[in-house]
Amino acid sequence: MDNSGIYVGLDIGTTSIKAIVCEKVKGQLKVVGVGTQPSAGLNKGIIVDIDKTAQAISKAVAQAEEKSNVKIKDVIVGLPANYLKVENCTGMITVAEQGQSREIVDQDVVGVAKAALIQSMPPEREVIDLITNEFVVDGFDKIKDPRGMVGVRLELHGILFTGPKTVVHNTTKAIQKAGLNVLDMVVAPLSLGRQVLNDGEQDFGAVVIDIGGGQTTASVMHDHQLKFTYVDPEGGQYITKDISVVLNTSLQNAERLKRDYGYADASQASATTTFSVDVVGQQDPVEINEEYLSEVIEARVSQIFDRINKQLKKASALELPGGIILTGGATALPGIAELAQNYFEASAKVYVPDQMGIRHPAFTLGLSLAEYEVALVDVDLLVKQAVGYTSRHLQLSTPNASAAPAREPKKRKQASRVNRQNTRPSSHNVPQESKQNQSETKDTKQPKKNHLEGVKKFFNNFFD
Repeated sequence: MDNSGIYVGLDIGTTSIKAIVCEKVKGQLKVVGVGTQPSAGLNKGIIVDIDKTAQAISKAVAQAEEKSNVKIKDVIVGLPANYLKVENCTGMITVAEQGQSREIVDQDVVGVAKAALIQSMPPEREVIDLITNEFVVDGFDKIKDPRGMVGVRLELHGILFTGPKTVVHNTTKAIQKAGLNVLDMVVAPLSLGRQVLNDGEQDFGAVVIDIGGGQTTASVMHDHQLKFTYVDPEGGQYITKDISVVLNTSLQNAERLKRDYGYADASQASATTTFSVDVVGQQDPVEINEEYLSEVIEARVSQIFDRINKQLKKASALELPGGIILTGGATALPGIAELAQNYFEASAKVYVPDQMGIRHPAFTLGLSLAEYEVALVDVDLLVKQAVGYTSRHLQLSTPNASAAPAREPKKRKQASRVNRQNTRPSSHNVPQESKQNQSETKDTKQPKKNHLEGVKKFFNNFFD
């Protein structure tokens, strides 16, 4: 199978790690293999033991390779929204030469994206992603792709996502130790929102609640943009612990009981349907009914919903017409949509992927990562190249290649070379501009140097 059409979404969760292998066929993604393994080395969605996590990733990927018959090299990984910061940003560069306007090329898009990244940032934070809202050419706005246009000044208006450097580093290190490359890093709520919401819900606004094993993430999409995130430190794992404590049984038994007999809404459970529970310290099992078990489950889910409800009210998110969309492994509990509808006083539904082999809400994030990457267009990849979190090869055929002025052939060739680079520079090291590219043309083996490093160091020191 040709790996050029293969996309692998890697969901590193607190309780399980899932690798979903997708093949792009006629513009559509088809799931061809899935690997899932119990997590190790994570706490509340954050990697705390790189070696253990790397081993778990290796096992999940190996299982996915076996099922899909595909050798996996690159993965798209989702980053949790813990301590995520979302802010507007603007970049501007001059594209004119000797006072004359010229045609905008690929390298100009990369350059204006780099300009947007030059910001005062605490040393413990790092740029995760940059999403473009619009380009502006000489005052003309609402431009999605400026390449091929003629102008003097190019601006970028976008949204910058930053997060803890520890989270980014540990995630990258664990994946590399597993023998894999990071094709792209994606903010998990962003890819989820674009996957589970239709076009109208993304436009008018909706709330996505992802109830994972170790934590619950609520995010708000509006105007096709991620506007708000809140991470609650409890998830499905806490429901299992509650059952274990209340019924005095092992965690393994508690997880099985939750999955086989539990309801999120206790009013839907039966008081007459009973089952046996092995109790620690007792020789004979104890009979428990569904209603009692579900009351334990509902108590914990209600606590999670209560905290989320307070945060969403502060953000006025519950007034959005799209309502609540639930996903994540714990949302497989029957009655959870009805409970959410009563709690948030808004319409609620559970999203389940419709792809064969992954029809369970636990696989939503892994699939959404692959779908997100496929949807990226050329100009998005150029912006991501400036951020430095994609190793995807860019082989772009731009319309301006043939229309550029005759005096510019050297620069077009250099811009094309930059697009084909497969490097992952640090987000704090902005790659070199055109002068360094000219020297690279003479000796491609020389490592790149950052001629903006001094400028950026000045800004960092100034704002510190």
